[in-house]
Amino acid sequence: MNPAFSVIFLTTLLGTGQGLFLALFVIEARVAAGLLEAPSPVFYPMGAAIVVLLLGAGLLASFFHLGHPERAWRTAAMWRTSWLSREVIALPAFMAVVAAWGWAHWQDWPGTLLIGVAGAALCLVLFLCTAMIYACIKFLQEWATPLTLVNFVLLGCASGVTLTAALAALRREPNVPELTAWAIALIVAGLVARLASLWRNARLKPRSNLQTAIGIKHSRIVQKAQGFMGGSFNTREFFHGRAPGTLRLVKWLFIAGAFLLPIALLAAGMAADSAALLAAAFAVQYAGLVAERWFFFAQANHPQNLYYQAVS
Repeated sequence: MNPAFSVIFLTTLLGTGQGLFLALFVIEARVAAGLLEAPSPVFYPMGAAIVVLLLGAGLLASFFHLGHPERAWRTAAMWRTSWLSREVIALPAFMAVVAAWGWAHWQDWPGTLLIGVAGAALCLVLFLCTAMIYACIKFLQEWATPLTLVNFVLLGCASGVTLTAALAALRREPNVPELTAWAIALIVAGLVARLASLWRNARLKPRSNLQTAIGIKHSRIVQKAQGFMGGSFNTREFFHGRAPGTLRLVKWLFIAGAFLLPIALLAAGMAADSAALLAAAFAVQYAGLVAERWFFFAQANHPQNLYYQAVS
């Protein structure tokens, strides 16, 4: 597939925002249980505002992928059968609950934990909807696996918790070592799950070939023309046009940027009590996640490329 940066930023920004909210909610729940020291009163509403900004930025990025943005409201109409429609409904609902949760903390109202429970539930629903947009496409074998959902959840939570640790360190809030340890654990879990998906995808066997695509069983079939006088939607949208070496380079870049370097920076930041290193860990990690998501889209091989791969 041809990766669209609007969708890359949509999915990575949403994931980071969702992970940040879940981290804040877990902190609140553990503080209520007496397991963590309470942060300053402004920490929760500040975090909620950042969550809403990240979600809003992701939503804005998605509009650049639409041919007719003025018709975007129609995407919610097929909620009974479309995961995209469900995502379109779940996202603003989640944003509204996060905003209400942050405002309740700002006003020091009771019941914030109950609002947080509703927000956490919507957050998980949004993770499900976003991942299933891709995992439900059976003919794209690289995506059609439960690992797609697992990776979306783990990578989103990892980046969100890393951001939470950096924010807490920059504001000199308590619980920074615990948050840093959570971030490292989630990054390691994300690395294991992502390596599992890479291992699986490298061993996939295509269900179709040129013979089955055109219904001719001859052992040697050679494509001579693409059937178009020039480029088309098919040749632009379903193939990235990059050499295999580029994909291998991006794969190693995202393994280093999204996983290995952030782990090293987080460990160093925790040892040195350095907010700058924790902030650098998040910045490097997010850049790595952009590369990871580009690779996720580019690796999916659309069956129509059987017709056009020779000239794409």
